[in-house]
Amino acid sequence: MNAPARPRIAVLAGPTATILGSDPLVTSNKARLLHGLAPRASVDPTRPDGDVLRPQRLAAPVRVLIEQFSGHPLESDAEELYGPPDGYVDALHEFHPERTSPSDVPVYQAELRPEDGLYMLPYMALRSDGSAWDGDSAGDVGDETSRQPFFPDASRLFLEIDRFGVGQDGWGSQLAKSADFDFVRAAPSGGYRRGLPESRRTDIGHGDIAPEVRGTDFFPYRPTSLRSEPTRSALAGLTNVAQRTASDGRYAGLIWLEGSPNLEETLYWLSLLIDTAVPIVGCAAQRPHGSLGAEGDRNIVDAVSYITSGAWRNPEGEDGMGPVALQDQLIFSARELFKVNSRPGGYRSGGVGGGVLGLIDHQSIPRLEFQPRRRFTRHSELNMKRLTRTTAGLGIGQGNHVTGATCEILDEAGWLVPDAMPIVSIVKAGRYHDEPDDAAWRNDVDLRIKDMLGQSPLAGLVAEGAAPYGTLSEAANSALRSAVFRGVPVVRVGRGVPEGIPRSEATDVFLSGSNLSATKARLLLMACLLRFGALPPAEDPDRPTTSEFAAVRRKLDQLQEIIFTH
Repeated sequence: MNAPARPRIAVLAGPTATILGSDPLVTSNKARLLHGLAPRASVDPTRPDGDVLRPQRLAAPVRVLIEQFSGHPLESDAEELYGPPDGYVDALHEFHPERTSPSDVPVYQAELRPEDGLYMLPYMALRSDGSAWDGDSAGDVGDETSRQPFFPDASRLFLEIDRFGVGQDGWGSQLAKSADFDFVRAAPSGGYRRGLPESRRTDIGHGDIAPEVRGTDFFPYRPTSLRSEPTRSALAGLTNVAQRTASDGRYAGLIWLEGSPNLEETLYWLSLLIDTAVPIVGCAAQRPHGSLGAEGDRNIVDAVSYITSGAWRNPEGEDGMGPVALQDQLIFSARELFKVNSRPGGYRSGGVGGGVLGLIDHQSIPRLEFQPRRRFTRHSELNMKRLTRTTAGLGIGQGNHVTGATCEILDEAGWLVPDAMPIVSIVKAGRYHDEPDDAAWRNDVDLRIKDMLGQSPLAGLVAEGAAPYGTLSEAANSALRSAVFRGVPVVRVGRGVPEGIPRSEATDVFLSGSNLSATKARLLLMACLLRFGALPPAEDPDRPTTSEFAAVRRKLDQLQEIIFTH
């Protein structure tokens, strides 16, 4: 690997990402009073500092007079250490180069210019009907009446971090000093509903952006009634984008930004599918950018430090740690990452406790202590490089009879076909309810298979039972065994944050999900289906022949090896 002297990092915007959003832009009292509107009751309009300031741009140069010793309460206590002011302001706010009265205020002069960048200013915008903004929307919530709180890519976020995030040396956090950045819209949280000309793009795409549709092109969660979850098509799209970016050859690493509850899923998926030798680092935030106690900015600074440090390199110069999450100065392995609470520090490691690989110290220097043994990215048996154009799929006909079919998973250019993305459903079981009988379980599983195969030729099931063995009732087991011989593999996992490993025996037809959660076992099974295809369906799933059982067993053994090593 011949990395350039100045590293370049790709920053990928993902869905429902608090780290890419800000709290609502609320009309300031300055604007309300200027336009004859009542001030906000929670803010005292007589106070000069009564408005919250928001980052904005100047339209023209302006000269400002800054009161000397107003940067810190104890500046004047060391007055002898300071040079003289630029002048003085009298009681009528007139500037003089020399003091004209004992009451004159010493000041510094500064010219603020548009090219300087963002400044903290009162928010002066009103709604189109002349009323004030008090939230993302007013009254009826809809795409046409609501503003978007999320950035369309991470360029503005990085600009604000550098502009307003003060580092230990008193300067900005200096992201721009550490590396160059390209911003990529993989499955962003904000979108251009009116489209955008190429000349105004801040990401690395080319051409004009056509009008974008919420839930198809971008995925917000605020306002809550407009929340849009990414689909299988979005997963295929973001995987293709991530692989194109990783294959570019210019990048020292990739940063993935996503909502905190789902970061663990996408990072694990990328560890399985993306063929790359550079690190993939995930960042999230529990609180919006710019809000009180927001930790996302620091997570990003730490992610950049991690990538540029090279601490992740193995002796061959490749990434030896796999995709990680940088959260609250801890370095988590993507496979073992779990969100447990909506607060800074709300992540923990699963598995057997080895998911924290190291930490970032107070100077943002990574300290790595452990190295994962699982296979990931370049060495994953499931990455994009190892996928074939077609694989074995399934079709469903009359009477829900399942037959084999050929499934095209890659297009001619070698990218994932959205319609072929596997569907894996999760079945959960618990105690203290009226246990469904054999017929009820069989009906439930049959309906799931019919629905899944109606949408995709690749389908699977994850069965979450009592920890650690994934124990289910015999009625459930009977229905799920039938699913296996219809070509639909079943992975068994324990509930909660498992440490133990469900049993997998040669006479059993269920796959052991290792110590994965149900959500991560689902993603791993999806990746396995892309790589190895469906199980061979039996003519009669309730009475498979000896040869049919052996064919299924061979395929299951192949899949089980992948589960235990990835």
